[in-house]
Amino acid sequence: MEKIILYYKFTPIEDLAAVRLWQKNLCEKLSLKGRIIISKHGINGTLGGDMNNLKAYIKDSKSYQPFKGMDFKWSDGSNSDFPKLSVKVRDEIVTFNATDEIKVDEHGIIGGGKHLSPQAVNELVEKYGEEVVFFDGRNIYEASVGRFKNAVIPEVETTSDFKKEIEKSKYNKLKDKKIVTYCTGGIRCEVLSMLMKNRGFKDVYQIDGGIVKYGEKFGDKGYWDGSLYVFDKRMNHKFSKDAKDIGECIHCKDNTSNYENCANKSCNKLILICKKCFANNTCSQACEKSLSMV
Repeated sequence: MEKIILYYKFTPIEDLAAVRLWQKNLCEKLSLKGRIIISKHGINGTLGGDMNNLKAYIKDSKSYQPFKGMDFKWSDGSNSDFPKLSVKVRDEIVTFNATDEIKVDEHGIIGGGKHLSPQAVNELVEKYGEEVVFFDGRNIYEASVGRFKNAVIPEVETTSDFKKEIEKSKYNKLKDKKIVTYCTGGIRCEVLSMLMKNRGFKDVYQIDGGIVKYGEKFGDKGYWDGSLYVFDKRMNHKFSKDAKDIGECIHCKDNTSNYENCANKSCNKLILICKKCFANNTCSQACEKSLSMV
């Protein structure tokens, strides 16, 4: 049986080159594919492969003191969901362009938001109602197919856009609210919640384990709507048969969660398109015209 694991840990790492080589050799030995990013702040990875090999990877990784206690999330999938293995050293394990602002110790990121379990998230909303604001820590592509009810969706295309975005005056009215940040597995909210607190948001939380753990706990019976966008060939994941399609087809506006790349290779823009409109798999009339001239 094959599976996918998602994991991260904020912890100081000294010898980045040695950790990278160890992780690369370990994954190759176990025939795992996926992506691992290592920085002085920690590690961030998504790997697919045989379940027993993934368990061996987890055991070996946890034997390294900085990674002891690292949490691993399991998901459906396999190593065929990834084209190759990539193990790289970067300035940040998730790119906010905030390298100097991010501080970590052996307990994790310093100054981040309070972690809430999925159950505690629901209890917070039930207790404080409209004083609780869900704040999406992902990009607009992800939020288009799934989001928490009544969430604030920042106008960002990449994670590095967040610093400037949260400094805009339109968010000042939220600074005294109870802000619950959320993202796929929790890693982006570790940094985002810290950046928000540093910019005057007073009461900031993050969902422990992100949308993945919330969906595992409540499926589609909580405050989550739609599909979870994922960064492999699956493109999206639904937590139950009751999941709704909340994205809109670029052509007919029917609800869909299906993403495709524009058929015009020089454009290649990611677009939401339903199955019945798939024959016109372009993002605009200009792209459609360009294809007809080939």
